[in-house]
Amino acid sequence: FQDVVSKYQDRFLKDSVLILIQRLRHNVIKAGIRSISTAYSRISLRDICLKLHLDSEEDAEYIVAKAIRDGVIDATIDHEKGFVQSADVHNVYETSDPQYAFDKRITFCLGMYNDSVKSMRYPGSDHRKELASAIEAIKRERELAQELENDDYDGDSDEDAMDEDL
Repeated sequence: FQDVVSKYQDRFLKDSVLILIQRLRHNVIKAGIRSISTAYSRISLRDICLKLHLDSEEDAEYIVAKAIRDGVIDATIDHEKGFVQSADVHNVYETSDPQYAFDKRITFCLGMYNDSVKSMRYPGSDHRKELASAIEAIKRERELAQELENDDYDGDSDEDAMDEDL
């Protein structure tokens, strides 16, 4: 990784991504330390150095100490013997965390259900006014149609009827 970074450092600087690439390295190393600490209850700094391809055991010790301080892993470092001891994993089901998570999910589902029921309700009585005006319009159209049927329409055009009136 360092070889690639040093080889293309000018290009990374030109593209303004060198800091991003360095952060990427740190995030990959943190993820590696997290997986190592869950896989091993006790591992030497030398093995961490080899697994993560770090330069020295001091670098590994520094990175592990920073990960412990940041809360990435729960472990202790034995500096004299040169190993990392992961803390015992507690059974999560002995705590109330699953109950809280389940309660949160149920509350979310019930809220979504209640919101959907509210959105499916019929509107208030405002639609009745629109319905009444629509019914009145239909009645007027029927009355006009009946008047046209009952009207003595002799088949003459309107112009002829107007000429006779004059």
